[in-house]
This record gives sequence, C-alpha cells and structure tokens, in this order.
Amino acid sequence: MRNFSKFHGRRAILVAGALGIALVATGAALSIQIRKTDQVVVCYLGEGASNQGIFYECLNLAGLWKAPIVYVCENNLYAQWTSAQKTLALPDVALKGAPFGIPGVIVDGNDVVAVYEKAKEAVERARRGEGPTLLEGKTYRWTGHFAGDVGIAYRSKEEIDSWKARCPIQMLKAKMISKKIAQEKELLEIEKEMKQQIEEAVAFAQGSPFPKPEQALEHVYAEE
Repeated sequence: MRNFSKFHGRRAILVAGALGIALVATGAALSIQIRKTDQVVVCYLGEGASNQGIFYECLNLAGLWKAPIVYVCENNLYAQWTSAQKTLALPDVALKGAPFGIPGVIVDGNDVVAVYEKAKEAVERARRGEGPTLLEGKTYRWTGHFAGDVGIAYRSKEEIDSWKARCPIQMLKAKMISKKIAQEKELLEIEKEMKQQIEEAVAFAQGSPFPKPEQALEHVYAEE
C-alpha cells in the first residue's frame, strides 16, 4: 500500500502507525490549511485502528474542514491476533467515511498499479481543496504481528499460502514482463542489487557501536 513515492518531499507529509496517530495526522492537515501550502497528509492505519473512537472524531473534523488528508487503511484482515470478521460490523472500512461526507475507495492492496492510481486521485483531490479520502487496501499480513508471533496459531497454513500466491511483487513482475515494460533478467538483477543493499545495511548496523545512554534524550526536547 505504500506507493506514494511520487508525492514525497515538501509536498507531502506521511504519518504511519495506529491508535492515536490519526489525531496527529489530522492536526498536521489543519496546519497545512493554516499555513496555506499545497501539502497533503497521508495517514496509514490498520483495520483494527479504524475501530478506535478517536478515528471517527478525526473523520468528522477532517470532513468538516475539508482537510487535505488521505487516510489509508491497510486492511490485512487481522488486528494483532483477531480476525476482522470478529471486529468489523461491515467488512469494508472504506464505508466508515460516508457519514462524514468523505468518499471511500476500495482497492486491491496487492496490486501496485491500482494502489498508485487510486492514491494519485486521492492526493490530487485533497490538493484541489475537495477534502479527505478514505482509501482501503484489501491485503494480508503473511507473518505474525511481531517477531515472537508465529502467526500460525490463529490462522491456517492454507489461508496464508493462498495469499502468498498473490504476492504483490510477483504480480507486478509478471505484469511488467507481459506488457514488455521490463525483461525478467533485468528485474532479477534489480532484485539482486536490492538484496545486496539490505545485507550491507544489516552488516553496518550489527557492526556499529551501541549509542551512549545520554543520546536517548537527543531531539526529544527543544534546546534552550
């Protein structure tokens, strides 16, 4: 779902997280209106966070102010260990924006091109002063919610495998090859280079000294 790279830099503010993060993002959108810039806030949250009461308060204010913000819900069907079927009265999170005059858009979260196109429309709409959009990407979390969560305890192997078969990277790769945008050899070379960069970054991190305890307070408080 994170395919907003074209809108990076000074023209976009990206906020990711859960729970109260929508409140921070909505406040950032208000600051854009006050400063009269053409930035757009992109706020990421999961379907679990969309059940928080504060999210509805944010939708109400954003709809009222026509705030320049795109709420992006990565609906991966599980909030930590709980299936969305047990927590969502309606399966489509995108419908939650309707009471506040916010259009809801549902997209295949595993289709990179589809996500880009809908995201582009939402960002352009916000930049025109037409207000927020609630963009929901239907996707899936292959792994557990955190490092110690194996994931298989509350999901079947068949379910996980069925979603792995719809890997967004492999789907994009197949589309690019079929449309002759790139050759398989070229894409494999890119993949090789990316893996090398990741390995180098991990080696650098593991070989770096631990920070000093006093550094924990840096950039936390303003300097007098």
